[in-house]
Amino acid sequence: MVVILKNNSQKEQTQQLIEWLEGLGLGVHTVNGHYQTILGLLGDTSKVDIDMVKGLEIVEDVKRISEPYKNANRKFHPDDTVIDINGVKVGGGSFCYIAGPCSIESPEQIATIAKEVKAAGATLLRGGAFKPRTSPYAFQGMRGEGIDLLLHAKEETGLPIVTEIMDAAHLPLFENVDVVQVGARNMQNFELLKALGKTNKVVLLKRGLSSTLQELLMSAEYIMAGGNEKVILCERGIRTFETATRNTLDLSAIPMLKSMTHLPIVIDPSHATGIAKLVKPMAMAAAAAGADGLMIEVHNNPEKALCDGPQSLTPDAFADVVKCTNKIIEAIK
Repeated sequence: MVVILKNNSQKEQTQQLIEWLEGLGLGVHTVNGHYQTILGLLGDTSKVDIDMVKGLEIVEDVKRISEPYKNANRKFHPDDTVIDINGVKVGGGSFCYIAGPCSIESPEQIATIAKEVKAAGATLLRGGAFKPRTSPYAFQGMRGEGIDLLLHAKEETGLPIVTEIMDAAHLPLFENVDVVQVGARNMQNFELLKALGKTNKVVLLKRGLSSTLQELLMSAEYIMAGGNEKVILCERGIRTFETATRNTLDLSAIPMLKSMTHLPIVIDPSHATGIAKLVKPMAMAAAAAGADGLMIEVHNNPEKALCDGPQSLTPDAFADVVKCTNKIIEAIK
């Protein structure tokens, strides 16, 4: 349930209303928007007399939220959330480029790519240290050592870093990581989500391979219910009957999610298609559909990459994607 206050409501009256609602055993989340203040109520709202609350002098309207996700709901928070990552803003009209290799392979590799993607326009550096792989015999990543190399690349370039977590027990290793990524396979790892909800880390939450948009938002709700509201959603393609591409990029998810939630939405065209030559058109289409950013895999030698080489761009190809996508962004402003 949300209580929408009038623009001229006094702070003393607002506080009295909040205290009364909390006295009913409800959690009250205050959202101060550009044009109005909203009180989001969490808990058993059946005990609230809607007509009585509507009759209060400071109340404009009262609405029930039927969707099971509350904190992530746009009705709860009408304005777009803007997340600041060490000066890099995501959401609310600020477009970000997250780029880097699928897997961190060596000090030279991540350092070189970090410098090249920054020169091409990347605003955040991604790199896989822990790699969930379908085959137990495939390269699993450099783990803690990989995070150390990523942090060193951050020192050299100034780019905030993004890397994936697979287990809550690894959280101490992520102390200096700017954005913790939850991969598609862990989207419904609820114990991990609850642990991340107790942190102050920005979380990039990827949509599961066969998950609905509501299921994605319910996973975001797990994080936000713990007190951490710094969540970025990521559409990375879903599993369909089509076999020509690795997955099917659901571009319709962008405007649909925009109507459902206030959280920023980033698109990963690399995992969505699995084919390097398709990354550019899908990136441009995502920008045109209203995405808040892109996550693109970049490798200085894709043919010899230890992970996902066929979908990785060279630094020059990434620079071309940034150039063309920026034209789309300017055109739709």
